[in-house]
Amino acid sequence: MITATNGINIAQGVTLELVAIPGGSFMMGSAQTDPDRQDDESPLHEVTVPKFWMGRYSITQAQWRAVASLPKVERELNPDPSFFKGDNRPVENVSWYEAMEFCARLSGHTGQVYTLPSESQWEYACRAGTTTPFHFGETITPDLANYDGNETTEVGSFPPNRFGLYDMHGNVWEWCLDHSHDSYNGAPADGIAWVTGGDSDRRMLRGGSWFSYPRLCRSAYRLDNFPDLRVNLFGFRVVSVPTRTLVTL
Repeated sequence: MITATNGINIAQGVTLELVAIPGGSFMMGSAQTDPDRQDDESPLHEVTVPKFWMGRYSITQAQWRAVASLPKVERELNPDPSFFKGDNRPVENVSWYEAMEFCARLSGHTGQVYTLPSESQWEYACRAGTTTPFHFGETITPDLANYDGNETTEVGSFPPNRFGLYDMHGNVWEWCLDHSHDSYNGAPADGIAWVTGGDSDRRMLRGGSWFSYPRLCRSAYRLDNFPDLRVNLFGFRVVSVPTRTLVTL
């Protein structure tokens, strides 16, 4: 599938590439027949997601450093927090709060609103029209993703999905906006983040990491944790909704 892209210049030599994710409906969660299914992945339910833009890659250390140099909005940012160093590796060791500060600074710099994805946006984008446990099929192999390994890899090292997104399985867990909920009972069906009810002291992550077993890297798998936690497994990517034209500075 060919999708539109847009490049945002953050700083000299540092850009952020976004992919247009077409709107559509999908079944969120996992089926009863999935042997790795977890209770919080049910009930399987239909969600309609409007068009949005999503980072082609997880935010890299070069991108993080560039945005960390921009004016503070609410909190300080360590310009070099990652355990595994490399400009084109994903930034990790960042909390949900710090990821949100990154989004706020990037938004102020560009004049376009950037934020973390909702869980439904993330899963819809990951699946890219598929219904299998992984966007590339029933199983995962070391040729397809970075998981059950020793360290992060550079973003884009493995094949993309049909929307042109890389590393949706493995490499780093990606923070989402949503509160933690132990099931999908009462979940929004319109693609927005679920930030009512549940446990507001915990936020969701998706996708698995370089350290994760295969079942944790499935499209449907949900992880929650404290929003101030920093570990070398946690990173993020950004999204933007088309409320106005994306800006290239």
